[in-house]
Amino acid sequence: MDLDIVALSRLQFALTALYHFLFVPLTIGLAVVIAIMETVYVMTDRPIWRQMTKFWGTLFGINFVMGVATGIVMEFQFGMNWSYYSHYVGDVFGAPLAIEGLMAFFLEATFVGLFFFGWDKLSKVGHLMATWAVAIGSNFSALWILIANGWMQNPVGAQFNPQTMRMEVTDFMAVITNPVAQAKFVHTVSAGYVTAAIFVLGVSAWYVLKGRHVQLAKRSMTIAASFGLASALSVVVLGDESGYLSTEHQKMKLAAVEAMWHTEPAPAAFTAFGFPDQQARETHYAVHIPFVMGLIGTRSLTTEIPGIHDLVERAKERIHNGIKAYDALQTVRAAGRDSAIPPQVRAVFEEHGLELGYALLLKRYVDDPRQATPEQIEKAAWDTVPAVAPLFWSFRVMVGLGMFFILLTATFFVLSTRRALDKHRWLLKVAVFSIPLPWIAAECGWIVAEVGRQPWVIEGVLPTAAAVSDLGVGTVLATIVGFTLLYTVLFVIEVKLLLKAIRKGPQPDIGAPAALRGPLAAPQPPQTVEHSA
Repeated sequence: MDLDIVALSRLQFALTALYHFLFVPLTIGLAVVIAIMETVYVMTDRPIWRQMTKFWGTLFGINFVMGVATGIVMEFQFGMNWSYYSHYVGDVFGAPLAIEGLMAFFLEATFVGLFFFGWDKLSKVGHLMATWAVAIGSNFSALWILIANGWMQNPVGAQFNPQTMRMEVTDFMAVITNPVAQAKFVHTVSAGYVTAAIFVLGVSAWYVLKGRHVQLAKRSMTIAASFGLASALSVVVLGDESGYLSTEHQKMKLAAVEAMWHTEPAPAAFTAFGFPDQQARETHYAVHIPFVMGLIGTRSLTTEIPGIHDLVERAKERIHNGIKAYDALQTVRAAGRDSAIPPQVRAVFEEHGLELGYALLLKRYVDDPRQATPEQIEKAAWDTVPAVAPLFWSFRVMVGLGMFFILLTATFFVLSTRRALDKHRWLLKVAVFSIPLPWIAAECGWIVAEVGRQPWVIEGVLPTAAAVSDLGVGTVLATIVGFTLLYTVLFVIEVKLLLKAIRKGPQPDIGAPAALRGPLAAPQPPQTVEHSA
């Protein structure tokens, strides 16, 4: 990719988004886990559950602060690096972001303070309500962000106003209930739950291996295994729903994920393995599983999934129609007022206006899309194909790790029912080394969602190349370097703080009522796995 303003702006947003998403899944999932733990404490009055809530809450707090710091930078980029995007769709995109700040972030941030400082000032039920408010706030925050992102994947409830040259909301309920946004929300939130479950499981397994805080660790592992198993299973189901919706709304993304260059007879085969070659436009050494892709993508045996070549041909048709819409748009804008627009021009724009974005793909090659040559239209049509290899492999890594998480959490769930969590040291070591894997899966999922949308910043409406600010290459490059250094420092600080808190371990809960403190008020002596059993 050439180092132009578009490539650099995309790179900057990708880096900041990837960094930010290191913190988001754990925040979403861990908030729910600690709420569950505190619920058990309130129901049972057993002090160990209060100690567990405080310990995992400390790790949550470290991660929450870093997530806020990195998220703020991302929102500023919309106005700084993507000013035309902000102008073009600000009426639609801005509303969910504003609601997220008012409804979700303020709710979450307010009750985070009550969670940490309200243990001895609130009743048990009152503090529990504050903890659940934090969990609900973190999930609400994800909801509104993903409503905005889902609209970019499937722009519904809005239309283009040729007088203002902006997208305007026509049905806000359609934006909120967008099926793509809802599927992305539940899938992403479930992935966050899996991330937290594997994190708690791995850290607890480390304590058991070291013979420290064994009783607390075992209880934490039981919560993590059951919560993680349910979440991992839901990720698979909800991911299938996202794939099914892609068949309807993002056909090119689905074809690229499967490296399906040519349309196959229904039901299409699933490519389990292969090496996509975008230059040769074929997949080398492909290993196919018959019928599977057709069943997953269409849930039928007769519905066809179009391949990349056929979709490119459709894109050519849409580019030609988009040129007609572009020509009509120039007449509309020249007319100045609605009454002066010729009826035949209005009819052309109404017929082809939804394909205007395809004409804008030609802006990369010619200033006036109406002057485009057949060769330029051919290039623009092939531009609708995203980077196939990254999508192909990211999807398979994500799916493979998802299957592993189901196996891992199911294994520990069975062990917890048999009270044998510390019987197999090699399984405990597997759990410890699995801690980074949910983040890898989550980042791969982000790549599938966002790289798969290219070359569109808004699917079928606004090309990415048309959405950037008019900035100098040097300016953007300098900010990339600055953000990368800053975020790397923040990430190192985050990891060090988490490791320090984990090594220190749960502390005696001296703030608990005397009747509840019991033996937990004193430090626990080191225990071996055999003794704890």
